Amino acid sequence: MKATAAVLNQPNGPFSIEAVDVAQPQAGEVRVAIKAAGICHTDLVVASGAMGLQFPAILGHEGAGIVDAVGEGVTSVKPGDKVLLTFNSCGACKPCGRHAPAYCSNFVPLNMIAARGDGSTRVTREGQPISDNFFGQSSFASLAIANERNVLKVDNDADLAVLAPLGCGIQTGAGGVLRSLGAKAGEALVVLGAGAVGLSAVLGGQIAGCATIIVIEPQEGRRTLALQLGATHVLDGQGDMATAVRGIIPEGADMVIDTSGFMPVVVQSVNMIANRGRIGLLGVPGSLDAVLPVPVVQFITQGGTVRGIIEGDSDPAVFLPELIAHHKAGRLPIETFIKTYRLDQINEAIDDAHHGKCVKAVLLID
Repeated sequence: MKATAAVLNQPNGPFSIEAVDVAQPQAGEVRVAIKAAGICHTDLVVASGAMGLQFPAILGHEGAGIVDAVGEGVTSVKPGDKVLLTFNSCGACKPCGRHAPAYCSNFVPLNMIAARGDGSTRVTREGQPISDNFFGQSSFASLAIANERNVLKVDNDADLAVLAPLGCGIQTGAGGVLRSLGAKAGEALVVLGAGAVGLSAVLGGQIAGCATIIVIEPQEGRRTLALQLGATHVLDGQGDMATAVRGIIPEGADMVIDTSGFMPVVVQSVNMIANRGRIGLLGVPGSLDAVLPVPVVQFITQGGTVRGIIEGDSDPAVFLPELIAHHKAGRLPIETFIKTYRLDQINEAIDDAHHGKCVKAVLLID
């Protein structure tokens, strides 16, 4: 079928709105008429070519839409269903068997290679293949083929423009606090960065009942927004942040979660935590060689923990419905930091995000 897509023809180049052809879904696949797709920082990292993406390509991994067709064997959704799209997983490895699909043993080939396992693509342009299947979807297009495991049916009245970012950024931030770090009522949380993921972490802290939520963020507007969403304190990231944090909570924080990847502040996190404090790393640094020095004796004495986090440890079939329920109840007001754009405004949306004019850009696709 014919579709319209934002095609990336070269590393770091502008996205081009083009006509493409989308194949029929194969066994286990679901073709979705995309209605909304969030723009995530990971899209932009991969767009640079740093992760080995083959061009031309279609990115996008926070899709939401209406099922158009299903392949053989698909039973969980049918044409006409509203769905959210999220990351893909195999369902057969040990992590998947332990309900930890974010750590699927096949995560990279299923999400980052941008092709089927046999190397074929589902999208062509004038007969030539275009890399797709990014995070099992490539949702910067009016049609995308996903897989049954990374599609979740939602209610018919669901607002897809609001819920689309749940598939990656929101579940990563909120899940990092609620699932990965296991936040408990009364604990103290420090969030590094107040983008969409960081603000979602703040909301996760609110849901958990954290008593103190400190946000470290250089942009004043985002600090203000963090306070509106439940942060108890904000810091601008200038100077010794460990001392500043302990000026607020002398015993240190129970949790520090980094959503920024900004290593000059991240390295200070080891001196922010209390005894048995936990540090969660989910922000991608600018360099793949970035290192967090951990003072071993100090961490032995404190019982400190540092761990990496993918997708907020989400099991989407379980966690996404929980997040939807929180949103319905008013506990996850993510619409407060979403700004919508048409698909043909994708380059403008990315530029706005770079310059702090929006926190979470969501593309609307007709």
